[in-house]
Amino acid sequence: MFTGIVEELGRVVAVEPLENAARFRIRGALVTSDAVHGASIAVNGVCLTVVSHADGEFTADVMQETLDRSCLGALGTGSPVNLERPVTLAARLGGHLVQGHVDGTGEILERIPSQHWEIVSISLPGELGRYVVEKGSITVDGVSLTVVDAQRDSFTVSLIPTTLELTTLGSKKIGDPVNLEVDVVAKYVERMMQWRI
Repeated sequence: MFTGIVEELGRVVAVEPLENAARFRIRGALVTSDAVHGASIAVNGVCLTVVSHADGEFTADVMQETLDRSCLGALGTGSPVNLERPVTLAARLGGHLVQGHVDGTGEILERIPSQHWEIVSISLPGELGRYVVEKGSITVDGVSLTVVDAQRDSFTVSLIPTTLELTTLGSKKIGDPVNLEVDVVAKYVERMMQWRI
């Protein structure tokens, strides 16, 4: 479980294609400082398992299902990535409950800068629209954000200077893909309502 508060802006060192999978090597000195084999690290919002780690880098295997459902397959050597270790029970929950299970991908549609923040519009797959509400939470490339405006097929978020500076969202361009994870609570509520007696 994560919070969507990015700890470190890392970088992809290498991507090794495998049969129906890929092995990523990622540099992240902070997130590897206490890493162990089998630990979880969120990479652009995708929960990955540490296969090995050394010298501020870790490797993780990414299966085809994850490559198909997320934007990780678009990453290459040198790509910046948002990194976060799992939350501990003793930690503050600064963002919201994030599983690291990507629900779909969106695309940056528009960026409107202002003096103190930037409004970003992102496309939303139709099947996810019912889970996104104004002032609700959404995770974009692993960053916990508050929805400003929710439409059927898009939404907007407001990015503060800290988010623009310390995450990949500051450098995303119009047309760039992003990983999306909707609030898991909404999905559970929907499921429970389907089983009402």
